[in-house]
Amino acid sequence: MRESKKIIKENFKEHFYTLKNTEKNLINKIEKIVIILKNQLEKKKLIMWCGNGGSASDSMHLSTELIGRYKKKRRALRSVSLSSDQATLTCIANDFGYENIFSRQIEGLGKKGDVLICLTTSGNSKNIINALKCAKKKKIISILISGNKGGKCKIQCNHNIIIPSKSTARIQEMQLLIGHSIIESIEDKIRIKNIS
Repeated sequence: MRESKKIIKENFKEHFYTLKNTEKNLINKIEKIVIILKNQLEKKKLIMWCGNGGSASDSMHLSTELIGRYKKKRRALRSVSLSSDQATLTCIANDFGYENIFSRQIEGLGKKGDVLICLTTSGNSKNIINALKCAKKKKIISILISGNKGGKCKIQCNHNIIIPSKSTARIQEMQLLIGHSIIESIEDKIRIKNIS
């Protein structure tokens, strides 16, 4: 059995290593995503988020930052987490299969020019792959934020941010940091009225 102190130190060391490599290799890609999202939000397009497990929680969290606010008081931005409606998720899973819980929602809600952001640690979840395929058919811009070299999802998306890690915990930590960085950048750049 390892000492708690050793586990904590190992986690911090791995976190800093992943953080350093993410910053070094992905800043330009993240900035490109900011510009895409800013432009589409200014056109009143919808940002859709999805993920499973911890990534589902992060998709809800980040979507809420756009609808509510992150740092600035401003008007709400069009955003929805496809992971958040229990009635919809259980209905689709029951009637059409779990692998279609996101694609079915995209079919009903998504329009050309909207944006789908998929959070996945493995890049191989069938429901995320199907979501990306559906987005492609509907001419929805798709963004993947993943680890594990992007898995099978990498070839299905328009843009990707692949975190240099295979550790679920480290990937999720970077996904949240990247998400917050994107949202703060959008708030700083987008032409929206602030609320006093």
